[in-house]
Amino acid sequence: MSDIRKPAVAGYFYPSDPVKLNDELETLLAISKPRESVEDVIGLISPHAGYIYSGRTAAYAYNLIKKKNVKTVIIISPSHREYFPGISIYKGDAYSTPLGVIRINKKMAAKLISGSKNIFIGTQGHKDEHGIEVQIPFLQKVISDFEIVPIVMGDQSSFNIEELASKLADAADDNTVIIASSDLSHFHTKDEADALDSIVERRISEFDYETLQSDLEVQRCEACGGGPIVAMMKAADLINKRHSLVLHRSDSSNSSGDTSEVVGYLSAVVYGG
Repeated sequence: MSDIRKPAVAGYFYPSDPVKLNDELETLLAISKPRESVEDVIGLISPHAGYIYSGRTAAYAYNLIKKKNVKTVIIISPSHREYFPGISIYKGDAYSTPLGVIRINKKMAAKLISGSKNIFIGTQGHKDEHGIEVQIPFLQKVISDFEIVPIVMGDQSSFNIEELASKLADAADDNTVIIASSDLSHFHTKDEADALDSIVERRISEFDYETLQSDLEVQRCEACGGGPIVAMMKAADLINKRHSLVLHRSDSSNSSGDTSEVVGYLSAVVYGG
């Protein structure tokens, strides 16, 4: 492998030392055990802030796939630093974290871009993006012998969401999990954030991604990765996996103590049955 995407936020969003990172992940997973046991998982929603803020919420989701036979993880992130039209799948060979290197499933990536004018292989959105990177160490702790397909949505238009959902439904198999990487509302008071984020929670709990998309479009609620969430849920719908469960919701004040301007976090699972 010659083209490996190096960590961009190690030492900032999570520890850069592999021993410290491993210890932090083990602690987060140990204190975030969901009461539910879910089979036939097709998708997870997981936040992407620094582990000190959102790591516990994320761990609830990752515990549900611990030691499952997952061979490919498709991770869909918004683009926080770079706008570009379309949807970018990283063109390189792998992503790395302090815990090691994870190969990219190029066969699945090729299937996702086949016949598409909007989904492409490239580097756009990947260089400094944290939304994918922060998910990978969790995956390295809970499953083994897997590959990833890292996807950044530069444009979360309804057309791109529809196309990505269709392609995901065609590409995913029983050993695939799709992760929608997203935080919720940003920089409102805790009470304001709770009102906004409860809308997202309700839509996900009801498996009502169409109303969620409408709510996001008219700014009735907020989620920076709203496009990834809706695309993942619609893909699940297309393959007849229409159950969802919100696992945990929190905000940054749970760690910082500052309730004047918070960021909201949520984890959830989408599954069949």
